[in-house]
Amino acid sequence: MPGRDDLDSSRVEKAVAFIRSCCQEPLTLKVIARHVGMSPFHFQKKFKAVVGLTPRQFLEARRLEALRGELRDRASVTDAIYTAGFGSGSRVYERVDTRLGMTPGEYRAGGQGVSISYAMADSAIGRMMVGATDRGLCFVQFAGSDSELLELLRREYPLADIAPMGATYPDHFREWMAALENHLKGYQPHLNLPTDVRATAFQMKVWRYLQSIPYATVRSYSEVAAGVGQPSAARAVARACAANRLALVIPCHRVIRGTGALGGYKWGIERKRVLIDKERTAAAMK
Repeated sequence: MPGRDDLDSSRVEKAVAFIRSCCQEPLTLKVIARHVGMSPFHFQKKFKAVVGLTPRQFLEARRLEALRGELRDRASVTDAIYTAGFGSGSRVYERVDTRLGMTPGEYRAGGQGVSISYAMADSAIGRMMVGATDRGLCFVQFAGSDSELLELLRREYPLADIAPMGATYPDHFREWMAALENHLKGYQPHLNLPTDVRATAFQMKVWRYLQSIPYATVRSYSEVAAGVGQPSAARAVARACAANRLALVIPCHRVIRGTGALGGYKWGIERKRVLIDKERTAAAMK
């Protein structure tokens, strides 16, 4: 006979599937809990422990996913918002800076009308691309070649106006590039740069926590999960790290496994090892 925890986990999985299939409909905690045969209080507690988000946060994240699809397919932004399940357009616009990274109208066109400037630079861990909108950094990544980096940027913003930065960088962009390069060299331990990124509520919570991890120190995925108030969400923390588009600025390289193993890293384990070692060496020399 399956234990209580197994039954509850199975019900949470059923709830996840239900929310995914019905996110564009009006759903409440009571409706979802009743669908899986649990009390609302117990369901919310168990759902957050398993998924890492409350049912409401998970539902909103799924609606934002639906909105992205609707914005691409529909001529009317208003129609897209309501079809995605949002009862109010104002609720969407309150969240676009951290969840969509641009207005719904801009995202509907795959970034059409959004200008992204980028620059390349050599670094201690390979070729680096820095991309930015007029709001802040939207792309800081590493790869083996300029063409690979440009393809990654275009995949993220397929219809944006993407162009290389001119020979003379604007003052603010030059300062951002210098800060990143100095950080990699160990001269500037702390980064506080403006960003323009899309994220779910949980991702943003994790990313903000990562930015609070002291230079030259590491945390385990479980420690990060506990730090954001969701101690059972270590796997969700790992997924949030993998979704990071701003290397260094959001220092996901400082998160390792509880065993001391490095764990995964979007830009390669060797880069992660070098970053951690360079930070420790720079800190030891001060």
